[in-house]
Amino acid sequence: MNFNETLANLTNYEAGKPIELVVREYGIEAKDVIKIASNENPYGCSPKVIEAIRDEACKMSLYPDDSMYELKEALAKKYGVESQNIIIGSGSDQIIEFSLFAKANFSNKVLMAKTTFAMYEIYAKRTGTVILKTASHEHNIKEFSDIYKSNKDIAVIFLCLPNNPLGECLDKNEVFEFLKNVSKETLVVVDGAYQEFASFKDKNKKIDPKELIDTFKNAVYLGTFSKAYGLGGMRVGYGVGDKDIIKTLHKLRSPFNITTLSLKAAIEALKDEEFVQKAVIKNFEEMAKYEEFAKNLDIEFIPSYTNFITYKVKKDSSYICEELMKKGIIIRDLKSYGLNAIRITIGTKEQNLKLFRVFEDIYRG
Repeated sequence: MNFNETLANLTNYEAGKPIELVVREYGIEAKDVIKIASNENPYGCSPKVIEAIRDEACKMSLYPDDSMYELKEALAKKYGVESQNIIIGSGSDQIIEFSLFAKANFSNKVLMAKTTFAMYEIYAKRTGTVILKTASHEHNIKEFSDIYKSNKDIAVIFLCLPNNPLGECLDKNEVFEFLKNVSKETLVVVDGAYQEFASFKDKNKKIDPKELIDTFKNAVYLGTFSKAYGLGGMRVGYGVGDKDIIKTLHKLRSPFNITTLSLKAAIEALKDEEFVQKAVIKNFEEMAKYEEFAKNLDIEFIPSYTNFITYKVKKDSSYICEELMKKGIIIRDLKSYGLNAIRITIGTKEQNLKLFRVFEDIYRG
């Protein structure tokens, strides 16, 4: 059977390995498995969310409010914008998909960093567009600028701030300087999935959605509840942009694209910013231990503005990941990105201590 030719060379997104796989393959009890591979919040979500979900469970037979009025109003208040500036997605990656299908096609191009969130490229390939990448793995704004100047038909630019899976982050000022020279016909997607972490660690990295879209009408800011808010399993993301852009993206949104429980969870999560702040503080307290651990083992690492850290290891990264998995510890191998490196989500104090102990034995062995 013949299929759409754009799918011929399309690879699937490689999700982090689940706990269930380790249980099945290595006979380790689920309670003894540590999953620090997918950048989930190791402290879970706000207790207020759990309580609200219990109360909402009786409404599972009903479709959610498709206007998502309450969630949009809460986000609008948080960022000082209007609800018409907001679109809700099943994870922020759905807004990435909307953005590409709204702008990209066989006659234009999409620009991104060499090593960044894999779904940019996967969704872009579905549109048949030409994909341009910087030479550097990490975001290099000069390379973005040079490529943009030499290509007239770039429809979409992706800036992942901070960048997943590496953890680095451009300063806001250099981003804004770059955007001043971008055509208003080019859609710029600023992915702020980890902005709660970056803006806490360094105010120079903070991208304010209102300032962004007021200054650049062609920009869309992406946020998610999957990371700092601890709702990865609920799949709720959002986009903030000019009303005309958001109106167009809504044409691509199917009805009821998030669930009744997901909608309630996100609404309640926004009411407990104290929980998020505590989780972010703990994250960087523990990250300092990862940096010290890497120095003791003479491992190069990328200074991170996220809830994970990337180690550029000297031993084979796939070997390290496999040996750790045998011990019930799941981390992320970056070999598929062309890097002999590993990405580790910053876990709880107890999880990290176990990782350090087992990792050192494997690395020195």
